[in-house]
Amino acid sequence: MKELKGIPAPDDPEAALAAVVALRRRATQLELAAVIEAVRQGWTWAQIGEALGISAQAAHKKFTPQLREPQGR
Repeated sequence: MKELKGIPAPDDPEAALAAVVALRRRATQLELAAVIEAVRQGWTWAQIGEALGISAQAAHKKFTPQLREPQGR
């Protein structure tokens, strides 16, 4: 696996685990933003699910409540 610049090594567990938390948060934000854009562009839940490696039903269940919330949250 290619090393990413600025990502701490596992030999510094405090920094590494903090980075894991930050990366998970950012991944969640990116995932939601991409789903919102995909829906805006007319993608089906089947397409979104396939892109995420989950079923259309799982994608719909996971993201529909978030799509109904005001986007400023």
